[in-house]
Amino acid sequence: MTRFNFWSPVGIGIGLIMVALAIVIGGGFSGAKGFISIASFITVFGGLSCALLVHFNPGEFKQSLSLLREIMGTSSSRMGVKELTETFVMLSQKARRDGLLSLEDEADELEETFIKKGILLAVDGVESEMIKEILLAEIYSEEERKRRGLQIFEKAGEWAPAWGMIGTLIGLVLMLQSLNNPATLGPQMAIALITTFYGVVMANLVFHPLAGKISNAIDEEMKRKKIMIEGIVGIQSGQNPMILEEKMSAFLAPEEKVSVPHSRLEEKSFTFEGGRENAL
Repeated sequence: MTRFNFWSPVGIGIGLIMVALAIVIGGGFSGAKGFISIASFITVFGGLSCALLVHFNPGEFKQSLSLLREIMGTSSSRMGVKELTETFVMLSQKARRDGLLSLEDEADELEETFIKKGILLAVDGVESEMIKEILLAEIYSEEERKRRGLQIFEKAGEWAPAWGMIGTLIGLVLMLQSLNNPATLGPQMAIALITTFYGVVMANLVFHPLAGKISNAIDEEMKRKKIMIEGIVGIQSGQNPMILEEKMSAFLAPEEKVSVPHSRLEEKSFTFEGGRENAL
């Protein structure tokens, strides 16, 4: 189930309201009308869109839309670091008690396909180093694809002010052509500057903030998957569940470092046979 993350659109909306209020307070409603220019908007948005189409391919646009949907929605079934730690501790207990093959049925019930893939590789007897190489190659490939989609937002933020300046130059040229009519110079100069205004607002209120949020989301997802790799390798190598828990807890923030309840941890007893200590 995915819940809509409304903070980004709310932030953009409030930012636009604040800008509009500043304009109205400074120049009144009559002055605010001067900030509305269809020609300026077409210059910035249309020119920017065409520049992005030249620079990027359709696959990268598709990836950027996927990233935008990802940050606008949060999955309630997506496990955080704490939930991942508890899941791997439970899987580790079962593997030590019933063997790795017993995890095949458990893997089928996992919603995280990345964990499922790693567990099945372990069940198939793939060595831990090879599992790590396979999964790392997958996450680095995924990161590269997402970074290409992210570049669209970064470039849009970089180029929007430039297209605003292009619109301003167009307006200045038209203004200079009307020097014989001084009464039109002021309004034409205002329209010329509005284009730069549009470009700067779009860059700093929409594109750069979205690019930053997407970049943070990519970093967080890569971190989650690296934690998953640690858990999968720990299970494959037969690490003690409590040691695995301590190892994975290193990724938690201090306030999140709450141990899995002891009732859920594997109980151990020891006997001596032939002078040797054996774990049961």
